[in-house]
Amino acid sequence: MKHFTSISDVADLDQLVSDAMAFKQNPQLSNAGDKKKVGLIFLNPSLRTRLSSQIAAQNLGAEAIILDIGKDGWALEFEDGVIMNGNKAEHIKEAAGVMGRYFDVLGVRTFPLLQNRNEDYSEKLLNAFIEYAGIPIVSLESATRHPLQSLADLMTIKEHWSKPEKPRVVLTWAPHIKPLPQAVANSFVEWMNKAEVNLTITNPEGYDLSPEFTEGVSITHDQKEALKDADFVYVKNWSSFQEYGKVLSQDSSWTIGNKHLSLTNNARVMHCLPVRRGLVIENEILDGPNAIHLDQSENRVYAAQAVLNELLK
Repeated sequence: MKHFTSISDVADLDQLVSDAMAFKQNPQLSNAGDKKKVGLIFLNPSLRTRLSSQIAAQNLGAEAIILDIGKDGWALEFEDGVIMNGNKAEHIKEAAGVMGRYFDVLGVRTFPLLQNRNEDYSEKLLNAFIEYAGIPIVSLESATRHPLQSLADLMTIKEHWSKPEKPRVVLTWAPHIKPLPQAVANSFVEWMNKAEVNLTITNPEGYDLSPEFTEGVSITHDQKEALKDADFVYVKNWSSFQEYGKVLSQDSSWTIGNKHLSLTNNARVMHCLPVRRGLVIENEILDGPNAIHLDQSENRVYAAQAVLNELLK
């Protein structure tokens, strides 16, 4: 593994999941990070990604150093060939170049602006770190994907499924008060397509994800039909891809509650967090026995540890 930005960087998915599960049983299984440094660079807020990646690096014996760009560092310029006479103090060429000399692995978190689809989906910011740092890059979430979350999601499904047949997994849109990226949903679909599951996506009209991620996947705008006999229900909001970045609906009938759960095969309910209680998922679900969102969050540590171990060893 040279970088970790999507599932396409993973040579053996089953082995990576097995490694994550092994680290969960014994976090000190490897000392691949001994005398090494991991940089964690955040251009956007984070709770789980920040903490889990830091703990994962420390479990491997590495020193983890966190930098909040914009708060602790200079504002970065990503455009090439510009005269820097504005409010950007440092160019990514120098910033990433320096980080590449300080660290052995660099984790980077970027968000889309949700204004220009082509610009966001080009992954300009993430690719600039890859180009100029010269060391392995881990995506801590980008404009289009969140692979560490997806690895933890797959790990969690495997932990909660012991039957020989493939589980029926449903990714359902839910309402939100503001436009959110498609990254978590895109990434979940991408990873489930490589896993031993039967996946269905359900969302209102106008919220279909990019065909780049959904080709060959069952998609329906009838949430109740999609939920029938589901074994796992992954709840997530995303803004429109077609009318890029817009909120087209806040239909509360899509908020997942016990009435939705009754349609399923007593499904486990998943969410990447943070979750707006009562808006995205009802409290009766989040506080009930079917919710496994905290298991997902716990597994973020061991997903990150498995990835960092591959890149550091």
